[in-house]
Amino acid sequence: MRGEDLKAAQAPLKARYREEPDAATVTLSASGRLAEGVTCRVQTGQAMAQAGLHPASGGDGRSLCSGDMLLEALVACAGVTLNAVATSMGIELRDADIHAEGTLDFRGTLGVDRTVPVGFKSIALSFALDTDADNDQIATLLKLTERYCVVLQTISQPPSLSVRRA
Repeated sequence: MRGEDLKAAQAPLKARYREEPDAATVTLSASGRLAEGVTCRVQTGQAMAQAGLHPASGGDGRSLCSGDMLLEALVACAGVTLNAVATSMGIELRDADIHAEGTLDFRGTLGVDRTVPVGFKSIALSFALDTDADNDQIATLLKLTERYCVVLQTISQPPSLSVRRA
C-alpha cells in the first residue's frame, strides 16, 4: 500500500471521529470454552486456538501458551503499526523482523512463593529493519510505532479491568 492510499483510507475515519468522538469507540471481544484436559479453546479471527499450560507449569507443550500468545499479539500489533507508520511517513521497509521476549518466574504462577509476582517480570520488543531511512527517520518511526501500538500501550499503561461471573 502506498502512503497516499493509506491516508485516503484513513481520512474519512479521522474526520468522522473528530465530528463524532463516540463513533471511534469500538468494543473488541474474545471468547473461549474449556476443552479436554487443562486447556481452553479460543476462537480467533481465523481459526480455533487451543491454549494450555506451559511446560514450566505442568503442560505437555502440545497446546499454545497464553503467555506466548500475549507476546505474539504484541509482535503482530507492533509489526502492523510499524508498517502503517512507515507507509504514512513514506519510508520504504524492504524487510523488518519484530521480536518480543518476556521473562517470567513460574514460582508465582504455581504458588510456590507468594512473594513472586504472577506474570511477566519484563518484556523486550526489538526491531531489525532493512531500510535506507536515516537514523532520525528510524527514531521517529520507532517512536510513533511505540506510541500507536495498541497492545504495547495496553501493556505499558494497563486499562481498568474487572472480573465477574456472567
